[in-house]
Amino acid sequence: MGKNDEYEDELLQEEDEDEVQENKFLMCKLGNEVFGIDIAHVTDIIELQKITEVPDMPEYVRGVINLRGQVIPVIDLRMRFKMEPRDYDDRTVITVVQIRNNSIGFIIDTATEVQGIPDKDVDPAPKFHGKEEQKKYVAGLGKVGEDVTILLDVEKLVEEEEVEEINSGISS
Repeated sequence: MGKNDEYEDELLQEEDEDEVQENKFLMCKLGNEVFGIDIAHVTDIIELQKITEVPDMPEYVRGVINLRGQVIPVIDLRMRFKMEPRDYDDRTVITVVQIRNNSIGFIIDTATEVQGIPDKDVDPAPKFHGKEEQKKYVAGLGKVGEDVTILLDVEKLVEEEEVEEINSGISS
């Protein structure tokens, strides 16, 4: 086995690792709905911890947490989606995602599993008149058996200006 063969094996292994995360989604429950977050964005899933409130933040920004020495803003997805509020319980978790080189935590009712959804089973988001605000978060609709999972576009959950506003509120 020559040096080139070893190099090709390493490349194939790296490609396999990339493919492992492709089309995989963390299934998150909010109420009765299941949402999917592309696992490529997820860095941590942690149990709910003390959240420090930061003044003058949008209502859906609950505050910040200290995760391994890094201050991370935390957004309650129920509030972001204008859903009925619910008390946090022992199943409530914070899913930490990486968006444009920023770590942001999303509070969800529970994380259930990682589910692979092939491209052929993903339909584009439906186009409805009105409610532009809510549908912009939807990357697509994944068909899983008889169920439909709303696949979220995490980059649109928090606009770039909002990330800057949150970060400036934290650092001031």
